[in-house]
Amino acid sequence: MSVDVILSAIACLFAASLVALLSGRARFGTSLVYGICFVVCFFIAGESLTTLLNGVKEASTYELPVGLPLFHSHFRMDLLSTFFLLVINLLGGLASLFGIEYGHHEKEPIRVLPFYPIFIAGMNLVVISDDAFSFLVAWELMSLASWFLVLSTHKEKTTPYAAYVYLVMASVSTIALFVVFMLLAGSGSDYTFAAMRANHLTAFTSNLVLLFVILGAGSKAGIVPLHVWLPLAHPAAPSHVSALMSGVMTKVAIYAIIRILFDLIGPLQWWWGGVLLILGGVTALMGVLYAVMQHDLKRLLAYSTVENIGIIIIGISLALAFRANGFPMLAALSLTAALFHVLNHALFKSLLFLGSGAVLTATGHRDMEHMGGLIHRMPVTAFTFLIGSAAISALPPFNGFVSEWLTFQAILNGVQLPQWALKFATPVVGAMLALAAALAAVCFVKVFGIVFLGRARSQVVAEAREVGSLMLLPMIVLTALCALIGILPFGVLVLLRPVVTSMIPDVAMPLANTNWHLLIPFGADGSSYSGLTVLVAVAIFASLLAVCIHQFASNKVRRGAAWDCGFPDQPPETQYTASSFAQPIRRVFGTSIFSARDHVDMPRPGETRAAHFKVTLRDPVWDGIYAPVSKFVMWIADILNATRFFSIRRYLVMIFITLIFLLIIAAIMQ
Repeated sequence: MSVDVILSAIACLFAASLVALLSGRARFGTSLVYGICFVVCFFIAGESLTTLLNGVKEASTYELPVGLPLFHSHFRMDLLSTFFLLVINLLGGLASLFGIEYGHHEKEPIRVLPFYPIFIAGMNLVVISDDAFSFLVAWELMSLASWFLVLSTHKEKTTPYAAYVYLVMASVSTIALFVVFMLLAGSGSDYTFAAMRANHLTAFTSNLVLLFVILGAGSKAGIVPLHVWLPLAHPAAPSHVSALMSGVMTKVAIYAIIRILFDLIGPLQWWWGGVLLILGGVTALMGVLYAVMQHDLKRLLAYSTVENIGIIIIGISLALAFRANGFPMLAALSLTAALFHVLNHALFKSLLFLGSGAVLTATGHRDMEHMGGLIHRMPVTAFTFLIGSAAISALPPFNGFVSEWLTFQAILNGVQLPQWALKFATPVVGAMLALAAALAAVCFVKVFGIVFLGRARSQVVAEAREVGSLMLLPMIVLTALCALIGILPFGVLVLLRPVVTSMIPDVAMPLANTNWHLLIPFGADGSSYSGLTVLVAVAIFASLLAVCIHQFASNKVRRGAAWDCGFPDQPPETQYTASSFAQPIRRVFGTSIFSARDHVDMPRPGETRAAHFKVTLRDPVWDGIYAPVSKFVMWIADILNATRFFSIRRYLVMIFITLIFLLIIAAIMQ
C-alpha cells in the first residue's frame, strides 16, 4: 500500500465534510456523511491490515508541493504508522456505522457532521506525517475538530467549561510539540523527520525533548497530572465521538511518544524509562481511583481511559529502560505489550462508550443513580457491555488480560536492570498496577450492577427499549473481537512482530516461541498463557457446576425467619447505588487522596422532610497545580488590562524599551 492511496482516501473524508455542510440539515445528510466515513475508514483499515500481514518493510513516501514557503509537505508510511492506521480506521469505521443511527437522535446534527470526518482525517494525517510542519498542522486539525465536536452539546451547562479547558490544554500540547521539533531539528533549516534522525543531540537537548514530549503528547494522552481536560471533554462529546476520543485519539498521542522516543531522538538514556515508569504507575492507579468515585457513566469511562494510558506508558517506559541497557528481547516484549494494549484498549473502550451511547439514547440518562434493570429492557446492549467490562477488568479469556499479562512479564524481568533505582521502582510500579487492575474490576462490577441489574430507579428507565440494529452491530463486532483476541492472541502478535522489530532493530523476532494458541515469552521453562485453555476450563467447570446444582438442589419448600421485616417486594430505593457501592473504597482512599467528605442531613424522629446525602470530592491535581496557575494568569491579565488605557506616548515608550531589550539579548548571544 502506498501513502498516496491513503492521502486520496483522506481527501474523501474532507469531501465528506463538504457534503455535510451542503446537506447536513437534510435527513439523508446524516446517513450519507457517516456512510462515506464508514467506507473510507474500512478501506484504509483493510489496506493497513494487508500491509501488516504481508510484512512490507519498505516505507512508502510522498511529497506534496504545499506547506511553508520554500518547503513541501512530506508523508511516509512505515510499519508503525500502518499499525496505528489500522487502529484508527477500524474503530473509526465502526463508530461511523454506529453514528448512522445514533446521529438521527442528535438535536443539532449540523454541529457534528462537518467536523466528524475532519477529526478522523486529522488523526490519519498525524500518523503518516514525515515533517514537523505536516505533523503540527494535522495535530492541530485533530485537536480543533474534536474541540468543535465537544462543543456540539453546548446547551448542556458543563460543556462550555469542558471545551474551554480542552482548548487550553490542546494549545499547550501543540506549543510543546513545536518546541520538541525545534530541538530535534537543531540549528538546521530542514524540518523533515529524516533530517532529525541524522542529527546528533547533546544529552541536555535530549532531556529537554523528553520533557516537552511528556508535556505535549502526554497531555493529549491523559498522563497524570496532565489529564484534567479528559474527564471533562470526553463525556461532553456525542457518544460515538467519545469512543473515538478515548479509544483512538489518545492512541495518536501514544504514537507521537513512540515515534519521537524510539525513532527521532537518537541514543536513549536509562533514567528516561524510570521517569515514564513512575508516571505510568501513578497514572494507572490515580485513573482507576478517580473512576471508582464517579456516578456519571461517561465520566467514569473517561477516567478509566486515564488508567489504561498508564498501563501503556508502563510498557513504553520498560522498553526504553531495557533498550538503553542492552536487553533487546525484553525491550521488544515491553513494546509488544504496550502496542497490544493500544489495540485492546481501543476495542473495549470504544465498545463501552458505544454501549453508554445506547443507554443514553434509550433512557436519556448518564447518571447511574437513575438506572437499573436495563438487562431486561436492553439484553443485547447488556451482554456486549458485560463482555467489555470483563475485558477492561483484565479478566481471562478476554483481550485485556493478554496485554496486561505481557506487561507483568516485563515488570517481573525488571530485576535484570543494572540500576538500583529501576530495580526498586519496577516492583513498586508492579504492585501499583496490580492494585489498579483489582480496582478496575471493582469499578466495572459497580457499573454493570448498578446500570443493568436490579430494578429500574426511574420511570423512563423502566420503559426503555433496545436500540436499533445499526447501533447494535458495531457493539457486537467489538464484543467478538475482544473475545477472539483474548482466546487466540497469536494473530495480533503476527501483526505486531514486524512493527516492534522496526522500532527495536537489535532483536530478530520478539516472542518467537509463541504458537497459535500459547503465549510463551521466554521459552519452555518460563511462564505461558493459553486463552483457549482458560476458555475450555471455564466452560467445563461452569457446566459441571450447573449439572450439580440441577441434580442435587432441593425443590422442597423451606421455611425460615422473615427477612427485611417480612416485606415481600423490596422497592428500588432499597437497592445499592453507585455512591454506596464505592463507599468502602472512598473511605480507604478518598479521604486521604481526594479529601472526600460525606454530608448527611437526617431528619429527627417525627419529621416528615426527606433525608439528604451528599459526597464532596476534591481533585488534588487541580487544587495543587492548575488552580494556582489559573489565579496567576488572571492576575497577570488584570495587570495587562490596564495597558488598554495608555496614551500614545506610553505605547511608544514601551516599544522603545522592548527594542532596547531585544538588542541587548541579540548582542549577548553573538
